[in-house]
Amino acid sequence: MAKKGGFSGGMPGGMNMNNLLKQAQKMQEDMQKSQAELESKEIEASVGGGAVVVKVNGKKEIVDMTIKPEVVDPDDIEMLQDLIISAVNQAIRDIEEMQKSQMSKLTGGMNLPF
Repeated sequence: MAKKGGFSGGMPGGMNMNNLLKQAQKMQEDMQKSQAELESKEIEASVGGGAVVVKVNGKKEIVDMTIKPEVVDPDDIEMLQDLIISAVNQAIRDIEEMQKSQMSKLTGGMNLPF
């Protein structure tokens, strides 16, 4: 004869659906708050020993750029272009890393598609 009551119908570990939904809602609220905070932050990237400095916000928009006059050589526009591209790419990578780190803190390291 089989044992009765082997499955209580509840969630493992004593969790119920309401608690799970509350936790998910809290996580979503925390993520939205964190995203808003990240969008207001700015990252500055410098290349060429400070020849080109780019500031990017959390929305990945360039908000400021400084180019030292001595880097502006009409005979070597390619170098200036390379410095600008490098600075912008570095700033974007830094913003993405900051966002990834912040999301990882919120999700406890879960690999979520955000």
